[in-house]
Amino acid sequence: MSELKIAIILGSTRPGRNGKAVADWVIDQAAGRSTTYELVDLLDHPLPLLDEAIPPSAGMYQNEHTKKWAETIASYDGYVFVTPEYNHSTSGVLKNAIDYLYKEWNDKAAAFVGYGGIGGGRAIEHLRGIASELQLAHVRATLTFSLITEFENFTTFTPGSHQAQAAQTMFDQLERWAAALKPLRG
Repeated sequence: MSELKIAIILGSTRPGRNGKAVADWVIDQAAGRSTTYELVDLLDHPLPLLDEAIPPSAGMYQNEHTKKWAETIASYDGYVFVTPEYNHSTSGVLKNAIDYLYKEWNDKAAAFVGYGGIGGGRAIEHLRGIASELQLAHVRATLTFSLITEFENFTTFTPGSHQAQAAQTMFDQLERWAAALKPLRG
């Protein structure tokens, strides 16, 4: 089986965002694994509010920004969604980016990393329901980072040492599912 390729999708474009530090830490934790992990920053993929007239499940994308986004997402075997928690859910920009596509997400694996006042758990729970609808197999292990305990002055990311092992558990689960699902995609 060919090598697996996983996207770490940074789901915040907010000025002064904490997510970049979290996503960079996740990339660092994946270093040395046999699977390739790459950062996909939504700042680099500016998508307007969903502007495709035909539902994504038809796969008949009309706009160049959608086609480019579809090509990017289709190239991966799995995803780690790094999400802030805004108003008990994920960010609008991440939800919008997910909603643009359908088949590009199907029969792949997903893991979640959340951050926020209580660690982003509610955002992760919303993403689990969305992932199920997209036929994304999501793993049990997650990482959650509290702005209160793991961000000095709410801005400088200082994860607890226990998080490194938790990240390895999450990667192990994600890679197993991504490998198991790959034959389904031909």
